[in-house]
Amino acid sequence: MKQIRYLLKREFYLFFTNRTMLSVFFLAPIFYALLIGFTYQSGKVENIPVIVVNHDQTPLSTQVVEMLQDTKSLKILNYINEPANLQDETIKMEAAAVIIIPERFEAMMLQKKYPEVNVYVNTSNVLTANFATKAIQQTLGTFSAGAEIKALEKKGMNAELAKTQFEPFKANYITLFNTTSNYLIFMWPAMMAVVLQQVILLAMAVTFAEEFKRESFIKDFAGKEKYAIVVMAIKCLPIWIFANFNILFFYLCSLYFKIPVPDNLWNFFLITAVFVVAAANLGVLVSILIPDALKATQYLMVIASPAFIISGFTWPTSAMPELIKNFTAIIPLTPYLEALKIMVVQKGSDILTKKYLIHLLILGWVYFILGWIALKIKIHFLFKKYDITANYQEELPEEENPNLII
Repeated sequence: MKQIRYLLKREFYLFFTNRTMLSVFFLAPIFYALLIGFTYQSGKVENIPVIVVNHDQTPLSTQVVEMLQDTKSLKILNYINEPANLQDETIKMEAAAVIIIPERFEAMMLQKKYPEVNVYVNTSNVLTANFATKAIQQTLGTFSAGAEIKALEKKGMNAELAKTQFEPFKANYITLFNTTSNYLIFMWPAMMAVVLQQVILLAMAVTFAEEFKRESFIKDFAGKEKYAIVVMAIKCLPIWIFANFNILFFYLCSLYFKIPVPDNLWNFFLITAVFVVAAANLGVLVSILIPDALKATQYLMVIASPAFIISGFTWPTSAMPELIKNFTAIIPLTPYLEALKIMVVQKGSDILTKKYLIHLLILGWVYFILGWIALKIKIHFLFKKYDITANYQEELPEEENPNLII
């Protein structure tokens, strides 16, 4: 028992004396939480520049421009003459779209010749292009419907009948989740999950790799090859404990940025706790297998860096090759993001997150068992190499300072 207390003190001492570990594990999540939160704080993109070239300059074409100007998400840049190089002008003004109203627009409408309004969408930024396109379609659609109804009314048809002639059936579009299309609600929780996994993997990358590199591991853990589970638990304990501070900080930030809070906080914290353990076990496994701390960090970053992109959170996994889909399934972030989307964005029932909880539990157990086997084998051969037995370890006084430097 005295030895266990010594090892626990030793592990926390190593954690708190490693400035790199402290800065990565505590400062990085705070920095990213605030940076991403304030970046997407408005939630929606507004005042998107849109170039409008009005070749007609008549009351009807002017009305179209005025309706576009009244759209909150658009910032209309009026042009009387079309620029010599439309693409260069679009780039220069950072416009998301260009609307060309043709000459004789009003005359052709009155003559029922159906003039064509060309809309050139700048899809170099898909997000702003989608927002701009949606706003333009709604505005032009409203104008077109209104003009058609007025034309029918001029022919003597009453207003109600004119509406039914133009719109034989009515379609109601009802948004179910994230009804305001708030980008902050969509992105912030997911990015915090990415940050949490990243810092856990970075912290765990150096744990065993550094221990195997130092002779202190041979001294302090001599005779403990039979208790690999205890060794793993001791090495992971600081990460398990202090990850809760990051989760608490993320929760407080979510209140400040008005991110929806899961209805069942116990379910949220349970799934998050299993995610932390699974990510830590993955880090432990790689740290045991790769004896060099730098290489272990590099290998884990190869896994962690593209994790969000291939997680299926923004781009559906159904559109990915089978090999990538299988790879995403072994990364703890993938099931956690799906569960997080249900809990925070979609406000779904707890039962819907059960399969993702099971997925995380399986990953956690698999990485734990593989890490346990690898650690037992590695400690056994390491101690055999140096001809160390359980009697090699001298009992250390409880108050002794390990004086270890990382």
